[in-house]
Amino acid sequence: MSRYLSVMACASCLAAAFAWAAETNTTDYTCFQTAAPYAPELDIASDVAVVYGVNETFAERVAHWREHGYTAAMMTGISWGGYGDYYLVDGQLKRDEIQTVKNGDLLMHGNSTTVGYNVPSPAYVEYIKKLMDPAVDAGVSAIYLEEPEFWARAGWSEGFKKEWLRFYGEPWQEPDSSPDAQYRASKLKYELYFNALKDVFAHIKARAREKDIAIECHVPTHSLISYAHWAIVSPESHLSDLPDFDGYIAQVWTGTARTPNIYQGVAKERTFETAFFEYGQMWAMVRPTGRKVWFLADPVEDNPNRSWNDYRANYERTIVASLMWPGVFRYEVMPWPDRIFRGTYPKVDLDTQSGDRQGIPIDYATEILSVINALNDMRQEEVAFQCGSRGIGILVSDTMMFQRAAPQPSDSAMGFFYGLALPLLKAGVPLEVVQLENVLQDGALDDCRVLLLTYEGQKPLKPEYHAAIDQWVRSGGVLICVGNGADPYHGVREWWNQQGKTDETPYNHLFEILGVRVGAPEPQPAGKGYVLLAGEHPAELQHDPAGAERVRQWVRTALELTGSTLDLQHYLLLHRGPYVLGTVFDESISRDPVQLDGAFVSLFDPALAIQRRVTLHPGDVALLYDLNWAREHEPLPAVAAASTRIRGEVREDGAFSFLTRGPVGAVARVELLVTQAPGKIELTPPVPFEQRYDAGDGALFLTFENAAEDIAVRIEFQ
Repeated sequence: MSRYLSVMACASCLAAAFAWAAETNTTDYTCFQTAAPYAPELDIASDVAVVYGVNETFAERVAHWREHGYTAAMMTGISWGGYGDYYLVDGQLKRDEIQTVKNGDLLMHGNSTTVGYNVPSPAYVEYIKKLMDPAVDAGVSAIYLEEPEFWARAGWSEGFKKEWLRFYGEPWQEPDSSPDAQYRASKLKYELYFNALKDVFAHIKARAREKDIAIECHVPTHSLISYAHWAIVSPESHLSDLPDFDGYIAQVWTGTARTPNIYQGVAKERTFETAFFEYGQMWAMVRPTGRKVWFLADPVEDNPNRSWNDYRANYERTIVASLMWPGVFRYEVMPWPDRIFRGTYPKVDLDTQSGDRQGIPIDYATEILSVINALNDMRQEEVAFQCGSRGIGILVSDTMMFQRAAPQPSDSAMGFFYGLALPLLKAGVPLEVVQLENVLQDGALDDCRVLLLTYEGQKPLKPEYHAAIDQWVRSGGVLICVGNGADPYHGVREWWNQQGKTDETPYNHLFEILGVRVGAPEPQPAGKGYVLLAGEHPAELQHDPAGAERVRQWVRTALELTGSTLDLQHYLLLHRGPYVLGTVFDESISRDPVQLDGAFVSLFDPALAIQRRVTLHPGDVALLYDLNWAREHEPLPAVAAASTRIRGEVREDGAFSFLTRGPVGAVARVELLVTQAPGKIELTPPVPFEQRYDAGDGALFLTFENAAEDIAVRIEFQ
């Protein structure tokens, strides 16, 4: 879909056209969340302002954002929030309903003394329902209930014990008393927030129907990979089983993606790679279901003691990682714009002593606004990868969150995932994350030729998943099963061992359906496909310098069985219409730089300068606008890049007009592709501006101050 509006219009009707474009903007491609009231310095001109928290100022905040042209939605926490009126009764804290660890400590949210992570009792669910009513009555477009989180190390509160008895029909067991008890405790936590959201969403939809309005219900949530790594349980893909659930915000940002992992024995932050998989897993949850998903990026992060340089470098990595999934075109462009545009952070990374802090550098603010404007334009139909072999997937299950706490937590470094995934991505293979709980959906496995699967660190919730995998293999797929059966969680009371009556593992059930022998060293045929059994624990692979090559050799063998080869390279490039996303990997099969020749604008360059050659070294990322592609495919004149929101582009004979909008205090730089020299340039309302025309590149540059209101730009050409 193009952002361009091509109409023939006379000068007298331009104002009407601009007003129409603003009034009929009903897209939800970009949003941001804020608890702050509207302010000119926060006016980043996304489609939706998600107003945080329902309190006595909520209606006023919603009204103000709407008055300035935003669609208004609402967000609040489901497992925590500013709910002191619920937690405190006669000055006493409801300890029974706060997640509690073995020594009796309460898990409070942040530094709060009154708000804890909740055990969702029926009374709490009723409280949340009533909290939703003012938002529904205000007619918000959507309600976002964020972060349904239950800590894996919790499970000792009286409220949780009651829920255990209700759910299992048996007395509570200490979660750390056995792997079985831990698995069952986590499974209960998973279901508690699933049921809480089921009831609250049903209430929201019913009240909206009574008022003859439509309200969507979404859940902002960390990725499954992040939650498992941080030892948190959440409903994740299970939410798609809710009839009143409409989608997710993928809460992936520097704070999650910089969590260190291990590759070839080295533990360090790998922000791009981790973010790539986190975003990919969130896309995997919605791809077969048709639900919506917004990918989040944060120009800073929750840790307030990093430097702007640190925030910027990691923001660029997460942005590029998010754009590597071209099926997604919705973005939460930032949370908390007030902490970005009003916040101050150390000049030196992790400096907590000197007090030497500064506000956002102008160049970084300009870069962020250029990226945001591009995010509004990512619904591109023409997509092309330059990468290693595609069609290779790795299966993940929500149950990887069930094995993360005492007495025998699964590998703390998540080797059962990263040990299989990183060797391929590092060699330029854009590994698809495939949600095991979605394999029953039509088409869920259609894009995969090879699948990697381990049950060390995760388990299948239903035997029906194996029937779907079997059908895929027999239709020509190649399944690589990695594991040695050493995981103590194979022995939990579940369907594969008749609730603990046998010593069977989920592998036994899968292999029986596939008709393959345990321990066979060679690939075994199953219908038109094959099964390869690799009897290693995947966690060992990430510590072994040779482990990465073993994983690649398994995949190489699998592809050869399909008549193809494993193509490897040390970089990824993706073209989405005029946008080019790229990264060159360190720790890869080459250290050579990658060179792109043409005519590009880097959206990470606040000057938006035209570059004839872009050179990427290992560790670099890029977000480029390809001017040559645009000249061949787009109607001209056109805006190529801008550090301000561009809407309503209108072409006339000899003239071009558009609207801009952006926050006060930030610079608007606009780069246009044109076919002839400009004549008269007019901004309405009148705003001082600078212009520069580059005849050689056919580019016109305008610079002015953003104004937190629509500025109509009209260019007449000579």
